[in-house]
Amino acid sequence: MFNILVVEDDKNLRKLIVTCLKRENYNTYEATNGIEALNVLDEQYIDLIVTDIMMPQMDGYELIRELREANYMMPILLVTAKSTLSDKKEGFLLGADDYMVKPIDIEELPLRIKIGKLTIDYNKLSVTRNGKEYHLAQKEFYLLYKLVSTPDTILTRQELIEEVWGLDSESDYRTVDVHIKRLREKLQGVNEIEIETIWGIGYKLVIKGENKC
Repeated sequence: MFNILVVEDDKNLRKLIVTCLKRENYNTYEATNGIEALNVLDEQYIDLIVTDIMMPQMDGYELIRELREANYMMPILLVTAKSTLSDKKEGFLLGADDYMVKPIDIEELPLRIKIGKLTIDYNKLSVTRNGKEYHLAQKEFYLLYKLVSTPDTILTRQELIEEVWGLDSESDYRTVDVHIKRLREKLQGVNEIEIETIWGIGYKLVIKGENKC
């Protein structure tokens, strides 16, 4: 069972996220701040954390800092009203893996984990479909992860470089193209998704047919 910890002090939003995840058959745990989240982690193995930033007692930034310093390496998804570039940069520098801005599209959340028969496993950096596992290099995985999290959205090569390789990366557009090529090769036969080239701009991921929400 895939265990997800939802850390959010807004009771209604926390319950909404939990309901959405349970509907997708994920096992969920809840906390209202960073301190409660750490207590949960003392007792339970967690695969993924979904956390707000602005919370009492211990906020999301401090929670991420504590976890990474203690070598907890599970993926962390920030869900917050703080939407400026500096806010995002701070979260990523501390060790967050992705960022959703409130008000969130609740139907987008499960796409970050599973599409139809396609499952994205954050711990193994792999994609599984009907029991077949597709192993990806770290950057390939996070590139796919970014594309999957924003389906039907054109992402420029520069945006992908900043999201996957970092704001200070010296990687060029060719690096993105090479990784996209490898992703397509490794995911041959995975027909739930398709990575489309938008010539002169970048790429977008399309969820095919019956797998759309």
